[in-house]
Amino acid sequence: MKLTPINITDLCVYPSEFRPLFSGARLYDSSCSPEAKVIFIDKDGGYFLKSAPKGTLEREAAMTQYFYGKGLSANVLAFIKDEYDWLLTEKIHGDDCTAEKYLENPERLCDTLAERLAMLHATDYIGCPVPNHTERYMSKAAQNKMRGSYDTNLFTDNWGYKSAEEAWSVVEEHGHLLQADTLLHGDYCLPNIILDDWAFSGFIDLDSGGVGDRHVDLFWATWTLFFNLKTDKYRQRFIDAYGRDRVDKDMLRLVSAIEVFG
Repeated sequence: MKLTPINITDLCVYPSEFRPLFSGARLYDSSCSPEAKVIFIDKDGGYFLKSAPKGTLEREAAMTQYFYGKGLSANVLAFIKDEYDWLLTEKIHGDDCTAEKYLENPERLCDTLAERLAMLHATDYIGCPVPNHTERYMSKAAQNKMRGSYDTNLFTDNWGYKSAEEAWSVVEEHGHLLQADTLLHGDYCLPNIILDDWAFSGFIDLDSGGVGDRHVDLFWATWTLFFNLKTDKYRQRFIDAYGRDRVDKDMLRLVSAIEVFG
């Protein structure tokens, strides 16, 4: 996680409930996308304050609180809907899995990711605020297809879709096979998994979570190992550690086709 020191002189843009937190605190920008701004407030045990366009953080707030109730994420201290959405969470102790101390031990990192994902997927999903991630997942892909929003450059090293039409043909033929029977993170990548000296601390960035098909998480897990370790040599090791009998290669290919349409 990158933390860039910042100074904030005008607190008027922040909801009044949050302004006392800035007093006497060191502040850092930890944003990782243009869609949302994240400030780390280095005070007490630490806080993360995320802001994004109105209506975009409600799902993340609900899923984060749900995961927190299962001991899997940070406590949601406040969620405010104003001109923007504001989400305040406690800091989870530890470092995300892109920290050098984890990347320099790729075998252990691979096994840890697989074991933790298997445990997540074995967790009950009673009362999950997103009971059918699959329906929303497919709907978003269809909408992006209609708008012409897609990227065929994604995942070419693994699946090699030459065109949006080729990818969409896979979605149309096999999309009905996706299940909604597993609690998902939804974006199971190294930056979203926090470890404390290899002990699991929690998940972050749960806006894509819900009850869906386990192959969504499996796809992103194998992709993040390839992307962050600059090699695909750990894919089979990961699948073995997770449970090869529970991984369908054709379903991974289907998920990759859906992800072309974001």
